[in-house]
Amino acid sequence: MVTLIEPHQYTLKRSVSCCGVGLHTGRTVNLTINPAGENKGICFYRCDLESRPAIPARMEQIVDTQLATTLGNGENRISTTEHLLAALRCAGIDNAEVEIDSHEVPIMDGSAGPFVHLLKRGGLKKQRALRQVLRITSPVEYNHGEKSIRIEPYNGFKVTGRIKFDDDLINEQKYSIDITPERFAREIARARTFGYVEQVEHLWANGLALGGTLENVIAIHWDGRSVLNEDGLRFGDEFIRHKVLDLIGDLALLGCPVLGHVIADRSGHALHQGLMQAIAESPDCWEYVKFCKRGDSLFDQVIKTRNNYQNSVNPFIVSGADIATGRQTACAA
Repeated sequence: MVTLIEPHQYTLKRSVSCCGVGLHTGRTVNLTINPAGENKGICFYRCDLESRPAIPARMEQIVDTQLATTLGNGENRISTTEHLLAALRCAGIDNAEVEIDSHEVPIMDGSAGPFVHLLKRGGLKKQRALRQVLRITSPVEYNHGEKSIRIEPYNGFKVTGRIKFDDDLINEQKYSIDITPERFAREIARARTFGYVEQVEHLWANGLALGGTLENVIAIHWDGRSVLNEDGLRFGDEFIRHKVLDLIGDLALLGCPVLGHVIADRSGHALHQGLMQAIAESPDCWEYVKFCKRGDSLFDQVIKTRNNYQNSVNPFIVSGADIATGRQTACAA
């Protein structure tokens, strides 16, 4: 399929706020998403700290991938960013300032659903700047043991995922979806995070997951055959759908929309980071596409030029220092 993507950047029409708890601290967290200017991207601001430090939502800011994706800037951190970033990316929001008074994004109900509703309240505002898209032109792959993830050329954004667990409830699940705002909201956003009861108990004993309850986590019974949540599952395959949700949120850290087919086998946050690093280190496998003002298709009137990647809006940082050089494709205005 050929995906038609709005050529202009978008931000919010108005600021929106929510309040929830941090999954690991159990503390109340206030979060506000504000409009931002063109080419600003998504950036978090720790408004609980006097200096209000900024932490850009970019792959080079990843400092931890255990349990969730954590971004950092010096000593300042923001964790559990993936659900909110997935909602922002799939809502088509390129630029936003996220003010937060804690180091954790609130877990809400364990999914991206509440953030999708929040962003709908904020509305979309078209900006004059043209959007830039990263288009995969050759496969890129990252493996770690038996786990693997790759991205292939595709005229849209598609995710195919597989998980395998040693229990009767999850066992093996597969899911594949062409991502659009409508399908994300309907089929992916409401899928919740999950864990085995014994794992949650272990986290509690170590001072983690203090905000985890049956209101925001699917708790898998000790017998591995059922869940403790009274309302059961939202989807029969909610587990793999949530893994797809996490992947979308993590890949948002590439800094712009992606055209490609991601195939993930038993992946998690660390593997997602590995794929992004592999993409950054493979500049011959992708190109930037900048849209035409008068075109509605990604492939209208493209003029290929070669530019230093340092001049692009969202440069990759390879090994923390080296600037990768990639191909840039620009549309005629």
